[in-house]
Amino acid sequence: MIEIKDIKKSFGDKEILKGISGKFEPGKTNLIIGGSGTGKSVLLKCIIGIHEPTSGEILYNGRDFVNADKRTLKEIRREIGMLFQGSALFDSKTVLENVLFPMEMMTDMSAKERLERAEFCLERVELSHAGHLYPSEISGGMQKRVGIARAIVLNPRYLFCDEPNSGLDPQTAITIDELIQEITEEYNITTVIVSHDMNSVMGIGQYIMYLYKGLKLWEGSNKTLLDTEVKELQEFIFSSELVRDLKNRK
Repeated sequence: MIEIKDIKKSFGDKEILKGISGKFEPGKTNLIIGGSGTGKSVLLKCIIGIHEPTSGEILYNGRDFVNADKRTLKEIRREIGMLFQGSALFDSKTVLENVLFPMEMMTDMSAKERLERAEFCLERVELSHAGHLYPSEISGGMQKRVGIARAIVLNPRYLFCDEPNSGLDPQTAITIDELIQEITEEYNITTVIVSHDMNSVMGIGQYIMYLYKGLKLWEGSNKTLLDTEVKELQEFIFSSELVRDLKNRK
């Protein structure tokens, strides 16, 4: 579990996060949503340590991440997997080499062990046939699946996904969502996803945190989202054609 307590973040005299608290539980797909400039990406970067909060606490299974000593910090970072918005694959490496890379950098596993683990992760995302190909030779959806395989290759306890469906067609996006949810539940990972895609929100939003102008205005699940009485959230979600259709069917 990841718990954040009263997270504030300012850049100069501009306050971006104004005291955000919440809990992201293991085995669930936890989504942070909101419009552009609401602070969701800044919050994600604070949680994973790219930005240091101005104040507040970030706890990884009770471990203080903000004030952690070097040993604890290294331990937590070793437990984190990251799926980047643009997949962030190495163009000069094959699919298999991309998945092998984190193990080569961060483990003392033998070459045989690394290969077996990488092949297992590619098989899990249904890409065992594509290990010899380069990123330029596969589709955007396949690149996302390679990114997921690389993100889970170190057996993370925590998985962070930044706009995982960016640039994908709707059907491929659904496939990626379902894969992330399956892996989350299968390995009991604490998964945190930043998204503005209402298809994802309605499809896999087991816990949803809505941010507006640096504040958390609502939290709940996709089962309660359409019943919200928060005006700003209503305007955000009902601007989506998908959600308008769902609301009309109720």
